[in-house]
Amino acid sequence: MQQNKYDDPNFFTEYAKMPRSVEGLKAAGEWSTFQTHMPNLKDKRVLDLGCGYGWHCQYAAEQGALSVIGIDLSAKMLEKAKRITTSDRVTYQQTAIETFQADTASFDTIISSLALHYIQDIDAVFQKAADLLKPLGEFYYSVEHPIFTARAQQDWFYDAESAALHWPVDHYFEEGQRNTHFLGADVVKYHRTIETHITGLLKAGFEITALIEPTPPKEMVEQMGWQNELRRPMMLIIKAKKRAS
Repeated sequence: MQQNKYDDPNFFTEYAKMPRSVEGLKAAGEWSTFQTHMPNLKDKRVLDLGCGYGWHCQYAAEQGALSVIGIDLSAKMLEKAKRITTSDRVTYQQTAIETFQADTASFDTIISSLALHYIQDIDAVFQKAADLLKPLGEFYYSVEHPIFTARAQQDWFYDAESAALHWPVDHYFEEGQRNTHFLGADVVKYHRTIETHITGLLKAGFEITALIEPTPPKEMVEQMGWQNELRRPMMLIIKAKKRAS
């Protein structure tokens, strides 16, 4: 299923209010870690799956990428991306991740930020990434952590005074669709285990080079009041390299 909530005017308006939408990558809690492990992008042909506002595309261009293609299903997202992108080495295409087409082995690096948990058939995307990458090309992505996505509620258990008691984990091994509530709307996400991520990548011909569970920087925790973000993982970052043959 190709879900396009971001072209809903009300949903997009709420998304536009989020700190990462207003201030860009510096307001994203995982960015400092994601940036630290980013593959070398200089002189590389880069593809961004689910590019949103295009922040990562612009960053890739600033790092010297030869060319960058950002794809997204949302016309509103791409309209914003085109408006704020300054590099002429970045281009955008409105298409779903599942249906994007390009020549085999035409990219050096594929990145994706918080998009793949909206994908039902993740193995097909892993295989597509392997097909599109050159040998030894790198695939680097973040998703919502399986501990975060296991329950559809995606929320804490609270006491009578609304203090967060603990983050419940249940139905972890029951993979599949989760009907969640996000930014005032019903949103479909797909839960899968860490094992499924790793097994799928290995099957598609990748070697895992890093697995990271990021936490926000200390100064951001204090500034944003994100102390609870240190109590459970919210995001998972995986870096993989396509085998030479």
